[in-house]
Amino acid sequence: MAFVLEPLTLPFFQRGLVEALVLALAAGVLGTWIVLRGLAFYSHAVATASFPGLVLADGLGFAPQLGALGAAALLALAVSPLASGRRRGSDSATALALAAALAAGVVLASDVFHSGSSVETLLFGSLLLIGPDDIALAGAAAALALCANALLGWRWLQRGLDEGVSGALGERTSALDGALLALVALAAVAALAAVGALLAGALLVVPAATTRLLVDRMPAWQLATVALAAAEGVLGLWLSVRTNAPPGATIAATGGVGFALAALARALRPGRRVAPVAALAAGLLAVGALGGCAGAGTSSGGRLLVVATTTQLGDFAREVGGRDVQVHQILRPSTDPHDYEPRPRDVLATADARLVLASGDGLDRWIDDVVDDAGGAPSRLDLATRVPVRRGADPHWWHDPRNAEAAVAAIRDALVAAEPAHRSAYERNAADYLARLRALDAGIARCLSAIPPADRKLVTDHDAFGYFAARYGLRVVGAVIPSQATDAQSSGSDVSKLVDTIRREHVRAIFPESAVSPKLARAIARETGATPGGELRGDTLGPEGSAAATYLGMERANADAIARGLSGGRLRCRLEAGA
Repeated sequence: MAFVLEPLTLPFFQRGLVEALVLALAAGVLGTWIVLRGLAFYSHAVATASFPGLVLADGLGFAPQLGALGAAALLALAVSPLASGRRRGSDSATALALAAALAAGVVLASDVFHSGSSVETLLFGSLLLIGPDDIALAGAAAALALCANALLGWRWLQRGLDEGVSGALGERTSALDGALLALVALAAVAALAAVGALLAGALLVVPAATTRLLVDRMPAWQLATVALAAAEGVLGLWLSVRTNAPPGATIAATGGVGFALAALARALRPGRRVAPVAALAAGLLAVGALGGCAGAGTSSGGRLLVVATTTQLGDFAREVGGRDVQVHQILRPSTDPHDYEPRPRDVLATADARLVLASGDGLDRWIDDVVDDAGGAPSRLDLATRVPVRRGADPHWWHDPRNAEAAVAAIRDALVAAEPAHRSAYERNAADYLARLRALDAGIARCLSAIPPADRKLVTDHDAFGYFAARYGLRVVGAVIPSQATDAQSSGSDVSKLVDTIRREHVRAIFPESAVSPKLARAIARETGATPGGELRGDTLGPEGSAAATYLGMERANADAIARGLSGGRLRCRLEAGA
């Protein structure tokens, strides 16, 4: 029972639960009219077309709900005058308006605001994004849907029965149809935080389509749809926590399974309503049981639980903590920290953690929300505030091993403060690792000093190696993405300037990075005559079993790739594994 009820103790899940139940009212009532009037494509389009509004809101710094509402309203207004009296005309007009909205969103995101993970998250939904404003918007959508259903429902029903699906959007759309379109748009926007723009349409359509297989009369259909939308919403949210999956995809998948079970049961037992209802209920319970088993995690086994945001910090914590520490590492190998969106499992782990390690300098700013949503009281250690060598706002401080030494010492002290009984073990582990870090630093310096000074010019995918270059006498000439974050974009002008710089400086090699597509870097290398260098790891460690799976291995591999690239393959950094 504790396994089932544990998510209810988390603030983010409580907000999500309220959001799901309130949205079920709007989705349940409006979903029946969407199915009856043939507006399923429109409901999907109006949610997806909120993309440019989200980009504008993110870029200009105002509420995302306002941007999404504005974009949805524009699509609704664009569809109405373009649509003819036939269904084909309606779908064509909706497709045209949707294509225009998506094109505008892509241009704004890539060329104007260089938008990152915040917009991507709204496209796919996140439990951690749901706030009071989202719940208020969902409540407004539900209240308006209930009022409109009571006042206009009989007229919508009459119009649907008279004109059928083909008359859903006539050549001269009436105010009656306009009210329905506006309410669908409002409900779709209200669902963005919970399920995302790409899947909001599923929340509005699938429950109503499922219950249509079970009941015939409108009042019963609407009540059944509200109940099913609520059940699938709650179950989907719970599964998203237990399986560590995005809520939008989980809710949509739960709804799809429910529809398939109801349809199959009805096909096998035509004319009988009990079988589909029983199959649907049993199927949803089975989905919940399987998801719960799949998502069951492991405890810390009595060890000190530490949450580390990045792969480097996770490696440091495991080296210093040894067998006395259980490390929950949020970022996985090869995961870009710049556009990472925390998952429910991260919040669950943080709720029980004694210590949270953050890299700092804005690289993992999302950890503050994770700690707040977890509801616990762990100690927090921002390592960027503990390192001695600083390069402005550059967050990649670990590429100077002297900073890594300071971080390890700070982690040692934090572990001792959290669990003094294991002081001797922590101090012994830290001393051994610090010796290996010093050996690594000396080895890299000795190796790279053999490169002629005129050839020590570094061009990488993004500006992540400033600390490394400063430590070992390299000069960063440029970057394919002229930013310290990989979620930025490189414009045509930026690429042209970089090509000119590479030719002028006679740069020998261009180094792609593991977190960024290497295609552009290789294309620039071909155009300039430079050699594509070996892949570097700027933001995360490599996968388990690889040469870069640890911090020491990553820095050794980076140094070796740079030495080979800048020397034309004549030099290698063959550092000992112990370094």
